[in-house]
Amino acid sequence: MKNDIYTFFEEESRSLEEQLALLAEISQSFSSTLNISQTLNIAIEQFLEYLNAEAASIFLLDSESQELVCAECAGPVNITGLRLSSKKGIVGKTVTTRSIQVVRDVQSDPDFARKIDAASGFSTRSILCVPLIINNECIGALELLNKKNNDLFGDQDKHLSMALASYAALAINNARMADALVEQERMRKELELAREIQLDLLPDVSEESNFPINGVNVPALEVSGDFYDFFKRDDGLIYFNLADVSGKGMNAAMLMAKASSLLHHLAKDIDDPGKLLARVNDEICETVSHGMFVTIVSGFIDTNTCTIKYSNAGHQPPLFHHSSGEFEEIEAGAPPIGILPGTEFPVTTIKLDGGSVYIFTDGVTESRNDEQKLLDVGGLIKLIEENSKVTPTKRLENIIAKIQNPNIEQHDDITLMVIECCIE
Repeated sequence: MKNDIYTFFEEESRSLEEQLALLAEISQSFSSTLNISQTLNIAIEQFLEYLNAEAASIFLLDSESQELVCAECAGPVNITGLRLSSKKGIVGKTVTTRSIQVVRDVQSDPDFARKIDAASGFSTRSILCVPLIINNECIGALELLNKKNNDLFGDQDKHLSMALASYAALAINNARMADALVEQERMRKELELAREIQLDLLPDVSEESNFPINGVNVPALEVSGDFYDFFKRDDGLIYFNLADVSGKGMNAAMLMAKASSLLHHLAKDIDDPGKLLARVNDEICETVSHGMFVTIVSGFIDTNTCTIKYSNAGHQPPLFHHSSGEFEEIEAGAPPIGILPGTEFPVTTIKLDGGSVYIFTDGVTESRNDEQKLLDVGGLIKLIEENSKVTPTKRLENIIAKIQNPNIEQHDDITLMVIECCIE
């Protein structure tokens, strides 16, 4: 850019004062806004005014398709949105070679795309095309068509257009960065709100010291696809669930919120876990998209008999720690919800008899140690045995502390629930 500006200063057709005033005006106009649309608009106006062209266009490189897209134009024909190959034509050649292209007679140039003139009705005679380069990266090109009064683009036009393009590339980059920061802040606030909503959906820790359920959820991202719930019904039964929504991010969080709300509402009136999941499954199947589904363990605790009745829809097998010390995995009896309407969900009954039931998502068993070895069910059993003498709340805290390895990035949500000693 320095050399271009110095060369521009040396042009004899303008006085030094005029050149300094012009560049100051250009710089000020480009720095007047961080709005990408306004920046492009200002750039086009500057190009037409100072280069005395009939038409001007700014093409920006689409990073995904690697096509050149007309982001802004001025002149008798509107070509905004026009897509060109970045490897063909005069604009494509400007970008690939990262060099200015001056074509004084397009009819004699094999790179000229005659189809565009034929489609638009515009008659192109000459072209001046300049790459837009910032931080050694070509982000697009400025194209000027037809010098007015049948003149041809000369050396002064080349130097001025390159100076303008340098300012424009910087302004476009700054506007993009500003847009990105605004979008990041918007997403951050949305994710914070989504996480607050999710936390509100999780049950409050019961103040009763002998309440039979404790749970914990540690999301891998700002929002979680895992959820759990428990509450005491008016008839004394205690409802509980623990689930894992397929996928991550906002889509998983939205399905999580819907499934959790449906279960919490319907579980107040339905006391058969199989019928409850069948009802929710049919509701989810009506609206679920993108192949998403929910694995879940959902059931009721009768505190009078210390009995659990539950249904498992495609979830990790619950781990029953018998009072004798033995561990038993109880396999799922049905597919996840959200896949097939009309599915039946078998009910499993467990008599606690002083034992404990652990329900968890695969984020627990698929966590890794420093040697990248999976915790697996065997590792979870070992952690349970090591903490069997402490309270359920402390036990979960200790297990999660072991699972969360500070040296390894957490790739999945971690959710764990323990059900044991019944209310007297």
